[in-house]
Amino acid sequence: MSNTETRPAELVCGTVAEAGPDTGTVPGGPAPADIEVLGPRDVPLGGPRAMRVRRTLPQRARTLIGAWCFADHYGPDDVASTGGMDVAPHPHIGLQTVSWLFSGEIEHRDSLGTHAFVRPGELNLMTSGHGISHSEVSTPATTVLHGVQLWVALPAEHRDTARDFQHHVPTAVPLEDGEARVFLGSLAGDTSPVRTFTPLLGAELSVAPGATVTLDVDPAFEHGVLVDRGGIVLDGTTLQPADLGYAPPGRAALTLTNRGSETARLILLGGPPFREEIIMWWNFIGGSHDEIVRAREDWTKGTRFGEVRGYDGAALPAPELPNTPLKPRGSKR
Repeated sequence: MSNTETRPAELVCGTVAEAGPDTGTVPGGPAPADIEVLGPRDVPLGGPRAMRVRRTLPQRARTLIGAWCFADHYGPDDVASTGGMDVAPHPHIGLQTVSWLFSGEIEHRDSLGTHAFVRPGELNLMTSGHGISHSEVSTPATTVLHGVQLWVALPAEHRDTARDFQHHVPTAVPLEDGEARVFLGSLAGDTSPVRTFTPLLGAELSVAPGATVTLDVDPAFEHGVLVDRGGIVLDGTTLQPADLGYAPPGRAALTLTNRGSETARLILLGGPPFREEIIMWWNFIGGSHDEIVRAREDWTKGTRFGEVRGYDGAALPAPELPNTPLKPRGSKR
């Protein structure tokens, strides 16, 4: 998925020392000081009537969780009203895209020659490395589109790796009063075979109404819980639908309580803190201003990124760069 903002800001992909304000607690007791609640902002994705997404990463309070640096959450979207998803061919460098659906179907085409479909419960992971381009279009059979699109920053030693595409259908793993589908990393005794360039965790979780689920996790990881539906309490802090709850490293377990009357659905993300200084601008992640400038120039010239065959329409143009140099930054703003 593309960042379709026409005036994208320079963004820091790194953890921050200063936590944002906590926005919800369990009634009758204080929330743990180290749980952050990150609310979403609405961003127009595109299409005839501008389908919108809710973006929780990156933002000023926190720019990534592990190497996870971008999180868009969309739907349930009535395609008849919005036109659905129609993202024209666009470029990426220095990252991996992770597509995960709850409902609907998306047609993916890329400059590797991949022609694949994103379907509920199936992972599509694309590695851009030195450069790739792709398009994403909801299929005519889709009536309701609902899911998440995530990006993972590549570390410097792998930033120019070869482009790649992986597909995986994880098995549903039963939990006490819930279920997990582990699409990246390891959780609840299941391990995904999908290759990544830093340790990562990515899973869809469900929690039954009124139930509590405790998950053993790697204490070296920081974690994020993105709520799709349900009234969730994460280690004492209340999360509303579309909120992203952040837990810093040091926890060996996460406790999730569903206080709602329907089965809760969540996306759990994790990884060790990403310590490198990088620049995130538009659809590019690089280590210097010059890297970003070269990538933009190559896209404009029609070189480096290859051709997406089968998409009916023009590619996305690159936005203008800011007037000041882009500066790589690390863990603090």
